Amino acid sequence: MIRSEILREIAPILRDHLVVCNIGLPSQELHMIDDQPTNFYMLGTMGLASSIGLGLALAQPKTVIAIDGDGSVLTNLGTLPTIANNVADNFVLMIVDNGSYGSTGDQPTYAGKKTSLAKVAEACGCENVVECRAEDTGAELQRAIDGGRMTVLVVKCESGNVKVPVITKDPVVIRQRFMEAVQA
Repeated sequence: MIRSEILREIAPILRDHLVVCNIGLPSQELHMIDDQPTNFYMLGTMGLASSIGLGLALAQPKTVIAIDGDGSVLTNLGTLPTIANNVADNFVLMIVDNGSYGSTGDQPTYAGKKTSLAKVAEACGCENVVECRAEDTGAELQRAIDGGRMTVLVVKCESGNVKVPVITKDPVVIRQRFMEAVQA
């Protein structure tokens, strides 16, 4: 399974929660699959979906799911110790680990080689880290949400992209409707 297939599978689960989605193709794929006001699409800040998701989870009680990529997490490794030391039990960080920088041409990341992001998260102090196969994502994501405990979910999948249109919504509109969804 590739990332877009995972997003299609978990879209019904995401619908009831606040979602902060990684820059580039992941946001475009989620937007195409199931655009929701509760989805915040990152349009220009690689590596910050997990940080923004954590901040949002700490600021309010609704469940927040940050969908990040292995390349983005590697770009901002400081996010993992920050998450570990600022536990928000309404926060799930889902790292889609396809071993590549998917939005820029599938160049390999170190997560596709020797580096295990699950082990890195554990070494940073994250207490509830789950690594799963792409096919198990829906069940593991639902288990993380139902568990009411901060979770780092590392989803191992194949590299690959589908053709998707760019998001044409004005970033101000995306932000405004998301803020309204947070306050609802």
